[in-house]
Amino acid sequence: MKFVPHTYQQMAIDKILDTPKAGLFLDMGLGKTVITLTAIEELMNNRFEIDRVLVIAPLRVAEDTWSRESQKWDHLKHLRISKVLGSARERRKALAREADIYIVNRENVVWLTDELSQVGDGWDFDMVVIDELSSFKSHSAKRFKALRKYITRSSRVVGLTGTPAPNGLIDLWSQIYLLDGGERLGKTITGFRERYFLPNQRNQTMIYNYKPKEEAERAINAKIADICISMRAEDWLEMPERIDNVQSVKLSATELAKYYQFEHDCYMEFLEGEVTAASAAALSNKLLQYSNGAMYLPDGGYVKTSDAKLEMLEEIIEVSGGKPILCFYSYRHDLERIMERFKYAKKLEGSDDIEKWNNGEIPLLLAHPAGAGHGLNLQAGGNIIVWFGLTWSLELYQQANARLYRQGQENAVIIHHLITEGTADESVLKSLQGKKDVQDELLDSLKAKYGGAVHGKVM
Repeated sequence: MKFVPHTYQQMAIDKILDTPKAGLFLDMGLGKTVITLTAIEELMNNRFEIDRVLVIAPLRVAEDTWSRESQKWDHLKHLRISKVLGSARERRKALAREADIYIVNRENVVWLTDELSQVGDGWDFDMVVIDELSSFKSHSAKRFKALRKYITRSSRVVGLTGTPAPNGLIDLWSQIYLLDGGERLGKTITGFRERYFLPNQRNQTMIYNYKPKEEAERAINAKIADICISMRAEDWLEMPERIDNVQSVKLSATELAKYYQFEHDCYMEFLEGEVTAASAAALSNKLLQYSNGAMYLPDGGYVKTSDAKLEMLEEIIEVSGGKPILCFYSYRHDLERIMERFKYAKKLEGSDDIEKWNNGEIPLLLAHPAGAGHGLNLQAGGNIIVWFGLTWSLELYQQANARLYRQGQENAVIIHHLITEGTADESVLKSLQGKKDVQDELLDSLKAKYGGAVHGKVM
């Protein structure tokens, strides 16, 4: 696919090219990955300024997003990517591999610095990209302390985040330090606090938090303005715009093997009976439950199969920086597991919940698409939708999305679809995209895997 950058994307690309230590504070949906990869390609293959790039990212982003995005665009397909993931042995092999970009998950930053310190001056990355810079907001975290020792050896650093100050301005010091080594906000967190903050909650011996001094925000913004660029989706996208994101959820090898066995057994059971729309729907229902992370038992209870979707939802909540999220679930066990994981979540039950949501009082609203379809105006409360489990009803899908994506919405609507790779989720997504009937797609894919007729009475 040919990449033709929007005006705001070209501005961000130019910022990276023109600013050796750059912070891109971009809302979700503006394309920060393709922006950064395009700048890397230019610096590496046209300007010959860099040879080896290190990308530090959340685990699922490291596993999938950067490599997927590089293969999506024609001008990036030649970039060689090595994923420094998995066991220690696998990570060492990935580091030794010839590549242009090395991707490590943020949890392994300490391991990486320790590993490279054992081979002399092993830090040979002339560019570092920190995807989700805000995950380095804690100055006391081991990952920050490990990275600050080495990152100054890289001639170029890029920090990417949509939420640079999720808990307030105090979060900025460590993030900006990783970009400029303390040049703008000071060499120490103590100095930063003394300059821009006052003690807030405290007892006689301990200060629990700080509040910014008057004019602190303006002063801090002025200090970092030369290296940071901030873009909000609503400032650059014609309103309202809809941004559909497919968030790939990966099961572990063991979990995926169990899913395939379950899929096989269900399909064989399906072939033994009369093949009808009802039986096909029942088969689809079982597989979709499993891909969501739990299965009903005959007694009405359920057994958990994976927490992968819960972890992806948690990551989206973190990246969203406190913005309200409307989450659509499919099954009761989805609802129960989400509410168990996120104690502040609220199920949509009545007009009081609608009012609280539209007033911004509910950070995570849970709704079933069949119960949140026609007639509910929720657009005042937020602009982010997460489909924890998809429905194969196109009408329910469209109506549910229209709760936020409708007249009166002032922001771009971002719709995340949690799709478990290798499962029935992928068939449902194709159906909703208008590519195929969901049941036909599912049955055809299962027939290709396991054989057998799928029409009429199976002999």
